[in-house]
Amino acid sequence: MLKATLARFQQGYRTIPFPKTEPAIPDRFRGRPIIEREKCQVGCRDCADACPTDAITIDNQSLRLDLGRCLFCTDCVEACPDQAIGYTQEFRLAADRREDLVMTGQTVELAKALENRMRRLFGRSLKLRQVSAGGCNGCESDVNVLNTIVFDLGRFGIQFVASPRHADGLLITGPVTENMKSALKDTYDAVPSPKIVIAVGACAIAGGPYINHPEVHNGANSVVPVDLYVPGCPPHPLTILDGLLRLLGKLSS
Repeated sequence: MLKATLARFQQGYRTIPFPKTEPAIPDRFRGRPIIEREKCQVGCRDCADACPTDAITIDNQSLRLDLGRCLFCTDCVEACPDQAIGYTQEFRLAADRREDLVMTGQTVELAKALENRMRRLFGRSLKLRQVSAGGCNGCESDVNVLNTIVFDLGRFGIQFVASPRHADGLLITGPVTENMKSALKDTYDAVPSPKIVIAVGACAIAGGPYINHPEVHNGANSVVPVDLYVPGCPPHPLTILDGLLRLLGKLSS
């Protein structure tokens, strides 16, 4: 016991100061994509053809990138002959409307706070039931990381609970497989109203790499209404945390 106590003192304070200060992001982190339209060749479709989930669409020389479908792989970057697409280290990506995840320029319309009544209800204490609707455990792992001492999700009044009857909402990962469709709907129905739903990861938003497979339903909003979309494959814990705090009105910039 003494050794454990001494080790704890040596480790010091481990919880990151986010959102008071900017977090340290690894150099290899792939955040919000950037598209330099002026570099694009007329008639070139190499990036769109390389995308495994059709996240990039081109018509009449208008290029759109759907972050909800994006796997944040480098297939489009490697395919582009003019290096018109790249990744930044911007981790703020969550949106409260599905259409806001479709990039036509360099920015994303970030999530706005819940309306006043909902914010009064959940702003100081939010209990979530996490549902893995056929996920690969990538998004689930990064959600679990939020409970560690580094992120300490509980300091914001947000906690995960075992029963939907004790929850204020659902946090959903996975593409919603056929076997999980009814289970997800039953879990949603068991949460007392009013409630919120958060879709985390490309699978939960649009089906991810399994999009349009006959055994998946292309995301949570095919079964339940979604209030917050957190893109990524998987999204960084900071991306998830930033989205949650924006939804609760704890962040404004």
